[in-house]
Amino acid sequence: MPDSAPTGLRSSTTRALALLSLAVLWTAACTSPAGGAPGTDPTAAPPLPGPEDGSATSEEDGETSIDDEAAPPGDGPLGDRVVVIDPGHNGGNAAAPSEINALVPAGNGEKACDTVGTESANGYAEHEFNWEMSLLVQERLEADGATVILTREDNEGVGPCINERAEIGNENEADAALSIHADGGPEPGRGFHVITPGEIPDLTEEIVEPSALLAEDIRREYLEGSDVPYADYLAEDGLDERTDLGGLNLSTVPKVFLEAGNMRNPEDAELLEDPEWRERAADSIARGVATYLLRS
Repeated sequence: MPDSAPTGLRSSTTRALALLSLAVLWTAACTSPAGGAPGTDPTAAPPLPGPEDGSATSEEDGETSIDDEAAPPGDGPLGDRVVVIDPGHNGGNAAAPSEINALVPAGNGEKACDTVGTESANGYAEHEFNWEMSLLVQERLEADGATVILTREDNEGVGPCINERAEIGNENEADAALSIHADGGPEPGRGFHVITPGEIPDLTEEIVEPSALLAEDIRREYLEGSDVPYADYLAEDGLDERTDLGGLNLSTVPKVFLEAGNMRNPEDAELLEDPEWRERAADSIARGVATYLLRS
């Protein structure tokens, strides 16, 4: 079990109440996101693929996974909400090149099924960070009664493909979907950014606006609670609108990607590798998602 795995219902419930009390304060603040121009991917070349499709980070194995110790769905302020969390990449991807390199639909073309992800200089793999952070966010949201579905059931498998990851959110009619990653950008660059879907005719029009609101809420809370600044090497004020990611293009529900920091930057990597920091960062991510969910 990872050192950042869920710690039990009593502590998670107490934490969740604090998160929601803060989140409620934001429900009236429906600010318009400061849209970022589509950015180039600094990690498009192997071995530093990206978000799910092959840029700075990717995705993993798709299954429903609900913590047995969490509050029953419906028992809490988020009781009627469904959240899909997509931990980018997967631990078995590197050993299955033929599977993850197979081309699949990406909405406006085809892309590789999945990618391997990056790692820190100390060898902390992105897929492991994504998995551990996803479990922590799941714990917090479930403590408030939300139904949380993970796109993979462990960190040992292969995939799922980017189109399958999007389909998991669609089939479950998620109120919000979040893909969690860490970037593999240039070593001098640091910071986080949130990727939102750009408008593609007959494909993403209906999710562009709600996804931008979701991104705004997560960006604000993460900036305040994580001690990680906006990325200084891409995006604009922590927001990056893109049309090249199949996981966003194929989504029919509000969805964003969080690039939680740059694993190749020493300062960011030191935080990402710290279990105590991950706990605090998960608080802020869950608070951002809860804020969005409580808007309606």
